[in-house]
Amino acid sequence: MRPELSDFLAEHGNLTRRYFLRCGATVAAIGALPLFAQAKEGDPALQKAIDALETWLTKQDDFGDVSRGNPKPHTLDEAKRKEVGLTRDTWKLEVRSDPENKTRLHNPLTKEKNTAFTFNDLLKLAEKHVVRFPKVMTCLNMGAPLGNGIWEGVPLREVLWLTQPSRDLRRVFYYGYHNHDPTQMFRSSLPVGRVLEDLNGLPPVILCYKLNGHWLTPQRGGPVRIVVPEAYGFKSIKWLSHLFLSNMWRANDTYGEKNNDVDSLLKTFCETLSVPSKLKPGQPIAVTGYAQVGVAGLKKVQVWIQNDNETLPGGDKYFTRAPWRDAKTLPPPKHWGGGLPDDQIPVPTQGFNPQTGQPTTWPLRLSVAHWAVLLPGLPAGKYTLRCRTIDANGIAQPLPRPFRKSGRAAIQQVGLAVEA
Repeated sequence: MRPELSDFLAEHGNLTRRYFLRCGATVAAIGALPLFAQAKEGDPALQKAIDALETWLTKQDDFGDVSRGNPKPHTLDEAKRKEVGLTRDTWKLEVRSDPENKTRLHNPLTKEKNTAFTFNDLLKLAEKHVVRFPKVMTCLNMGAPLGNGIWEGVPLREVLWLTQPSRDLRRVFYYGYHNHDPTQMFRSSLPVGRVLEDLNGLPPVILCYKLNGHWLTPQRGGPVRIVVPEAYGFKSIKWLSHLFLSNMWRANDTYGEKNNDVDSLLKTFCETLSVPSKLKPGQPIAVTGYAQVGVAGLKKVQVWIQNDNETLPGGDKYFTRAPWRDAKTLPPPKHWGGGLPDDQIPVPTQGFNPQTGQPTTWPLRLSVAHWAVLLPGLPAGKYTLRCRTIDANGIAQPLPRPFRKSGRAAIQQVGLAVEA
């Protein structure tokens, strides 16, 4: 038997008993705790589950979609998209002063003056300023990420400087095409400081035109969208058409109108991908999952199985004293997926060594990582499997930000049935 498995078997019962003893559980409940059967090294069930994991990068067509609009802009036919400026040869971006909270611009980019910023202008800037970075795109109010990709574009600040701002600039407002219907407008905003400067090793906010080495499709927000590396998806507006440089001091995000925290950054959390729903007594339990690696990074993933006949003690709603056990964070994959040309990470891409094409650290912040664990078998009964992350600061999920409106971080619960 592997040493780590021996440790698991020896310590799990002690830890579980101490947890319930500290919390005042009854002697009868403690005595009913299950004894684990042995799990064999190299169990084929676990390897099969690992082999079935999704690729690290997501193909454009496989991203989840939460687009708005009636009709949704990506469903327009090509002729209509050309008419409204949603193709690469017709796209134009206006960058103006906010008429209600003016900032001083010496060179606004407008259609009236025939100075609007074009796709060719964007590619010309890209010759000198191209940026690529991995990012998981995830919705503030959904559990599973929409997809993980390598996003390519030009830092937004390069376009901002073209307008020659001189004073009274505090915030950048932006929105995309919305069928010329004001009631369908979906907008977002950023403090200008975040646009101009990248702190704590973050990539820049970009005008994005490629995903995984391919032009953005209409469904992914093409021809051009905003991508904010550390933010949830509502900040990365699709089908970008307008930027307003403003002296307004507060956000105007559409998402804020629905009681959402518009300044929330990506959280670190995990969920399962593969869990057997029914098992035989003593059958090892192969579990795989993913972790969203937020701004706080990821130290490890942990799991815990609880017998449903046990009464959970009060006063510990985040299970901080439960007998959690470490899962294994899987290493970088051999194949990246996502439809990358030749399955090669483009050079340069932030976080990757340009000579080897491998990540400089792992897991990468603002991205995803996969994990796996083989748990020893259980006696017949009903159980609940939970998993959580410990971030790079040593803080356990769902802390430090457990509130739903600032992004999902709840501890997942999955039922297990062990039947003879």
